[in-house]
Amino acid sequence: MSTETKSSVAIPAAIVVAGLIIAAAVFFTRGAAPAGTTAAKPAAAGDPKAVAAVTAADHIRGSLDAPVKVVEYSDIDCPFCQRVHPTLKQLQAEYGDKVAWVYRHNPITGLHPNAETKAIATECVAKLAGNDAFWKFLDAVTEDTAPGRNDLTRLPALAAEAGVTDAAAFKECLDSKEGLSKIKADMANAAATGGRGTPWTIVVSKDGKEAVAVSGAQPIDAFKAAVDSILK
Repeated sequence: MSTETKSSVAIPAAIVVAGLIIAAAVFFTRGAAPAGTTAAKPAAAGDPKAVAAVTAADHIRGSLDAPVKVVEYSDIDCPFCQRVHPTLKQLQAEYGDKVAWVYRHNPITGLHPNAETKAIATECVAKLAGNDAFWKFLDAVTEDTAPGRNDLTRLPALAAEAGVTDAAAFKECLDSKEGLSKIKADMANAAATGGRGTPWTIVVSKDGKEAVAVSGAQPIDAFKAAVDSILK
């Protein structure tokens, strides 16, 4: 084979090899998400400082006057949200009055079709039995590992265990989707802060001027670093 012929074959072959290398690089850089996080989705355009101010209308575990608020945008049926729930419990327990945990909704119904109904149920519990009952109910539905955890017919019993005494009022509230407007507002604010997946957490100072985003079910040290950066 002549030198000219060899060159004409080698050039296309080199192009094919280069293409394969690039394709492999793209595949591996877009591979599985790191352990303990949501799917590998970068934050959308947004600003963590766009987090809505925490008020008495929020669901707060801790004091409204705490110098640091940990604002979680969550989907009850998201496995990563279930994983981070005890982490945030531990965080608040360790920091005491310095940290308040604020729960906001971001149900991803395309992945978890029952999440919106469960979010509405939490709002009904809050309306009918107050903030403490809300957190007791949220703990129950989030931490439930029973085989029938997605059976929505269990919600009234869990609501009763949390402190709801009027079963008819709970059913009416749930059927009317009374809390849906608040849930939609939470979802819109999550998007404004840059959140695309769940859990999406904004650690924010009392005056709202400092805000640090923590994406996914990170280990507690990631949340501590965010809290400490604001406390100092």
